[in-house]
Amino acid sequence: MKLQSNVAKFISMITIALLLVVGPLANQADAASSVNSSQLVNTAKSVMGTKYVYGGTTAKGFDCSGFIGYVYKKSGVSLPRTSAAMYSTGTSVAKKNLKAGDLVFFNTSGKGVSHAGIYIGDGKFAHSSSSKGVSISKLNDPYYWGSKYIGAKRVTNVTQVASSK
Repeated sequence: MKLQSNVAKFISMITIALLLVVGPLANQADAASSVNSSQLVNTAKSVMGTKYVYGGTTAKGFDCSGFIGYVYKKSGVSLPRTSAAMYSTGTSVAKKNLKAGDLVFFNTSGKGVSHAGIYIGDGKFAHSSSSKGVSISKLNDPYYWGSKYIGAKRVTNVTQVASSK
C-alpha cells in the first residue's frame, strides 16, 4: 500500500513539473499562431499589380492560392497550396463577422471552390485574378463577385491592431 501511495505521489509531482515546463511553451505556440492583420494587408498591397500566372507562388506571378500562400508565409503561416484545400481548413466565418485577414472563397467555375482572396476590410478583398493580376475587389460586387461568394474561413488567430483601410 505504501509503495502505491509513493508511486502516486511521484506521478503527481512529475505531472506538475511537466505542466510547469510545458504550460508556458504552449502559450508561446499560441502567441506564435497570431498574425497581425495590418501586416497581412500591407503584404498583400505590396504586390498589387503582380501579373497572374497559373500555378504562380512568387512575386514574379501568382494564381489566387499562390498569392494567399505568399502573403501568409510572410507572416510565418503555412497554408495548403490550393484554394479548395484552403477552404477545408480553418473555422467558418459569417460574412457579417469578417475581419481583415480572413480568407474568402468563390465558385467561378460552377464546380465548387475555384477562387479565393484575403479580406482586407471595408467590404473589399485582395486577390490574384486571371484578368487583372493582384488587385482589390468589392466582396458584394453585384456584377460578379457578389453572386460567386460561397464562404469564408479564419485560418489563424488574426490580431486586429490597426485599421486596414
